[in-house]
Amino acid sequence: MHPLANSLSALSFPAIDPVLIQIGPFAVHWYGIAYVVGILLGWMFAKKVVSTPDLWPASGSPIKPIHLDDFLTWAVVGIIAGGRLGYVLFYNLGYYLANPLEIPAVWDGGMSFHGGAIGSIVAMVLFARSRGFSAFSLLDVIAAASCFGIFFVRIANFINSELWGRPSDVPWAMVFPNGGPLPRHPSQLYEAGLEGLVLFCVLAVLIFGFRKLRTPGFIGGTWVVGYGLSRIIVEFFRQPDAHIGYLAGGWLTMGMVLSLPMLAIGIWGMVSSNNRTPWHNSTEDQAAS
Repeated sequence: MHPLANSLSALSFPAIDPVLIQIGPFAVHWYGIAYVVGILLGWMFAKKVVSTPDLWPASGSPIKPIHLDDFLTWAVVGIIAGGRLGYVLFYNLGYYLANPLEIPAVWDGGMSFHGGAIGSIVAMVLFARSRGFSAFSLLDVIAAASCFGIFFVRIANFINSELWGRPSDVPWAMVFPNGGPLPRHPSQLYEAGLEGLVLFCVLAVLIFGFRKLRTPGFIGGTWVVGYGLSRIIVEFFRQPDAHIGYLAGGWLTMGMVLSLPMLAIGIWGMVSSNNRTPWHNSTEDQAAS
């Protein structure tokens, strides 16, 4: 028997029904509510940011509130397509090569956060170019707004008793209904705190305190570094995917591997931000047009 199996210090998992409301066959899950609330709060925050002239250079914000409305569809497509392809390529390629017709079946589960991030960035680049402003400025705004969604979705992961942590004897460890008899780290809450609350506070200080929206790419680069660091830290406490397990001798995980390049990319975005303007072309060209 595992030495933690009869631990008396484990907390009881809160009995929260993953389904908030059910009327006949129609069910509203906390997970879906988390996405809706995260998107709405992020959308409201983003509109506030682009509508505050003092946060931007003298030429003003190139991004208007209506742009954010238009971008929402692009973002949804980028997140779903990127998240699914990322899961296929990074986490279960062998299975989907043998069963290619199941690749589009997102309703069966299987999404990669890193893939979704890449897909949304591709959508930002294409959308920003079509509107004539810097994709880095759009990334800055969306990156900060995304922290709302990350926070609430990680809380929903906790409610669903999924993506739990490794076995532990810390006082706040708990036995998850789907995690076997061992007390485990509530790693979903760690992610909600680091990737949601802490990262948002850092970005908010940079936006409202240091006016870093005036140097496109600094906020976005900080988000990339912050998420990468947070995910690497949490991976030391989170149980890796069962079909992948540990890499490189039993401590490295796929989440760490995918997060490491984020550090270099984010630092480059921050360091090079002073050489950019919020417009796709120069500010002078935009003023002349």
